Amino acid sequence: MKKEQPVKASTIRRRDFMKISAGGAGAMMTMGAMMTAPAADAAAQAQGEGEPFWAVRPGKAGVGKPVSIDCHAHWSPAPYNKALAELGQPIANPYPLDFDLDKRRQWMDEHGVQMHCLTLSGAMPWQRTSPEQGAHLAQIINDAGIEAHMAYPDRFVVGIEMPIRDPQLCLKELNRVAGKPGVRAVHLADSMERHDYLLDPGFAPVLARIEELGYPIILHQLDGEANSYGGSRVFGAPNGPNLSAGLDAPIEHAVVATKLIMTGTLDKYPKLEIVLPHAGGAFPYLAGRVEHFFYHMSTEPVKTARPFREYLRRFHYDYLIYYPEAFRFLVTMVGPDRIVVGTDSFAAKDIEYPTAVLDQFNLPAADRDRILKGNAIRLLHL
Repeated sequence: MKKEQPVKASTIRRRDFMKISAGGAGAMMTMGAMMTAPAADAAAQAQGEGEPFWAVRPGKAGVGKPVSIDCHAHWSPAPYNKALAELGQPIANPYPLDFDLDKRRQWMDEHGVQMHCLTLSGAMPWQRTSPEQGAHLAQIINDAGIEAHMAYPDRFVVGIEMPIRDPQLCLKELNRVAGKPGVRAVHLADSMERHDYLLDPGFAPVLARIEELGYPIILHQLDGEANSYGGSRVFGAPNGPNLSAGLDAPIEHAVVATKLIMTGTLDKYPKLEIVLPHAGGAFPYLAGRVEHFFYHMSTEPVKTARPFREYLRRFHYDYLIYYPEAFRFLVTMVGPDRIVVGTDSFAAKDIEYPTAVLDQFNLPAADRDRILKGNAIRLLHL
């Protein structure tokens, strides 16, 4: 794919943003104060507030040519599933689209998706395996991803999986697959067992090598109560919704983003690219409060090399935010050149039609193209 030219840092302001999105959220707030809830809802629909991301379907024109590049697309390849079963950890209710590439490509064609960057889901095995077992599983997954790319080079690229219990084994696996066909990113957990392993001194050589290779880091939370900041409080009823993924994961993303800034890690690795999933979780929404506490709520204010707000654009964000109003907020905060497609397929199946999601916003064609594929082309060096 042809590389897109870098986009200048966004200077988008409210007035400019109102021009690119039908029915600004600020206008709705003013109107809403004078209306009953039903009236406000009707006005929102009239002004094109749009549909929740999970409900959006193509219009009369249909899906169209597959164009989107999905940076948050999970898989579970058959050799990995077999290796897990041999460890006594068989996949519960395996979903064919997670490992059947023919069916997956058909689904992609039907839903307007050109390419998936293949990564594991929050069920990554690193917490529940030994470092040696993890290293073996990582090799199996990464080799399967390389094979998938070689079979279908225009449909699949790979986010390297690494056994994060052992930084030396991580570095060994990273070096083993670096530069191989289809390897375009690194996939890492935000934290493990509530420990910020990314910030450990022993992990520094791994981050340095990732920066040197030019691979973006795609972050994701690890599932399970042991990895949840909220512990059992956020797990809800046994057969109810997964409140840990719904509530705790967004906080996890906010914590890791904040600590990467606070510790100077982003300054230490100025060329390191990081993609925050789920639209950055709570981080964009809480950024102002975090900045205030950095500089004004401590006897020893945090010292940062740059103004805090500039760090928001050190991250990329997938657009998995669900409410159209929230997406508009994300665009105002970080700019359209920092947002990529992320659907969570095929774990939660949150977004089925990535292009249709953006069609409701009436974005300028250049911004729409950046979000659907241009930013991913730049990040993944396609």
